[in-house]
Amino acid sequence: MSRRSLTLLVAGFLTLALAVVGAVLPVPYVVLSPGPTENTIGDVKGKPVISISGHETYPTDGRLSLVTVAYQGGPDNRLDLVTALRGWLDPTVAVVPEETLFPRTSSAKEVEEQNTQEMTDSQQSATAAALNALKIPIQKTISVAATDKGAPADGRLKPGDEITAVDGAPAGALESVAAAVQKHKPGEQVTFTVKRGTTTSDVVVGTKQGPDGHAVVGVRMRSAYRFPFKVDISVGEVGGPSAGLMFSLGIYDKLTPGSLTGGKSVAGTGTIDPTGVVGPIGGIEQKMVGARKAGATVFLTPSGNCADAVRAVPAGMRLVKVDTLDGAIKALDALRSGSANLPSCPAS
Repeated sequence: MSRRSLTLLVAGFLTLALAVVGAVLPVPYVVLSPGPTENTIGDVKGKPVISISGHETYPTDGRLSLVTVAYQGGPDNRLDLVTALRGWLDPTVAVVPEETLFPRTSSAKEVEEQNTQEMTDSQQSATAAALNALKIPIQKTISVAATDKGAPADGRLKPGDEITAVDGAPAGALESVAAAVQKHKPGEQVTFTVKRGTTTSDVVVGTKQGPDGHAVVGVRMRSAYRFPFKVDISVGEVGGPSAGLMFSLGIYDKLTPGSLTGGKSVAGTGTIDPTGVVGPIGGIEQKMVGARKAGATVFLTPSGNCADAVRAVPAGMRLVKVDTLDGAIKALDALRSGSANLPSCPAS
């Protein structure tokens, strides 16, 4: 065999070996791609995304679509090098370090649980924001988010419990509950009045000394809300807080006469708090691609995401900048009336 033939043979073998290794070599990256869109005033698998009972609702049309990001990879299912390289060459996806989605301090299961909790909190905030916009009174409550393992509250208080009183005094705010516990000496007992489902009962919990010397029970609380009628939101396995704005708009649309969209296909994203303030999210580029593929021509964009959005907006899609739920409603009113005066993301 000539030297030239031998060189070509060795080079071919090395190329093949590198290709094989690349196909199986795991890398600590995650591929983000456009995920499914869901119409918040429509149905998913025959079930309304938003169901309202106990209050009058009105017909809607068009689409108010939430958008999602799908991911491939993660600590339990690492990407191979070839898939990562393919992602880097695709302008519609992003390849990011694994710890962007999965912090090293959390397991994949913990991240999933956090995303689920964020979705639950987002639905509460979205409902509160929509009802506040409609001047419908709501009641703020305090509920148990979690208990610390091995703490006095562990096994006594449960996630979702509504704390209505402490030692017989009504629970006003998160700070007042903590203050009521700290009135006790470590080792003493605290009586929580708790609503669990449809049952209200007193739960006696011991205390221990916290890092600052005060009595603690080892419970983490969050603000929640009691609404005057039932609002159910169902989107399957979608997680995270970024659909808050679109949930609020869907609820508002169903509770008001007429159509917010005027029959148009509108998509959008953004977190929302109970006062209606809209916050930025991640994956804006992939979400816009998914929305456009689903037929959306208007995309409601948190102002904090404008800089990234204008650099990647798909052809045929109009960006409308939003800071609040009220601003989004006014923008949709203007869009429906044919006005050209809409808040837009400035060109970068």
